[in-house]
Amino acid sequence: MSTAPSFNNRRAELWARLARVNDPELDEPVTEMGFVERADVMQNGSVEVDFRLPTYWCSPSFAFLMLDGIRQALDALSWAPAYTIRLHDHMFAEEVNRGIAAGKPFSQIFDELSSDQDIDALRETFRLKAFKRRQEAVLLALRKQGLTDREILGMDLSSFDVATIGGDEAEAMKSRYREALIERWPGRKGCEPAFVTWDNREIPPDAFGAYLAELRAVRINMEFNGALCRGLKATRYKEMDVVDGEPTLVDFILDRVPPRNCTGRHVQR
Repeated sequence: MSTAPSFNNRRAELWARLARVNDPELDEPVTEMGFVERADVMQNGSVEVDFRLPTYWCSPSFAFLMLDGIRQALDALSWAPAYTIRLHDHMFAEEVNRGIAAGKPFSQIFDELSSDQDIDALRETFRLKAFKRRQEAVLLALRKQGLTDREILGMDLSSFDVATIGGDEAEAMKSRYREALIERWPGRKGCEPAFVTWDNREIPPDAFGAYLAELRAVRINMEFNGALCRGLKATRYKEMDVVDGEPTLVDFILDRVPPRNCTGRHVQR
């Protein structure tokens, strides 16, 4: 009997789990960012993952958060495999890989490398940014559907769940926003507002424009950092040609960056 279907299913599950690990600063999957260089299921069922960041000096805290996310993803695999995670071409790669090989928890490895930084506070900062970016995308999509600001802000969670906000991309962001909302307030009920601030305050309709401007500033920063990371990684590893017409900081500020297609390239409008 062929074992290929089982192997293929395991490999598909592996990549699906890894795709749920986000770059904490950018709120984009590490798989889409190209940080997962290799992820394979071996013949004995074990898993090997090779991970590489855009620069040699990327913050160890960022590396820690992503590697810990990968660890959690591998721990959640249905067949509970033994696994190996290797960080490459980073200033702390040797220390991180040696700590992992010695069976040290990620928290201990991080404490040894960045004892002056509060990792939990850092996680919270990135969760806040991801919440705001996802919320803005959904709010703008609802506006495009023709809903008034009062209708949008008056939505409770049950109404939000049944609302149609656009195409596949918008629906995917709707799901991601709901995930962030429930992560923030796990016991949220269907009768409670779908759109509130990070501090669980209602957003008054007359302050909606100012609130959207705040969210937009967060998005611009995250998208620019994402473009910078992709450019640094592409230049470092010569993965693609640098071409004219790539977005600049001004493009992000003026909100004229075209969406990326499935290859990661920007589509001209």
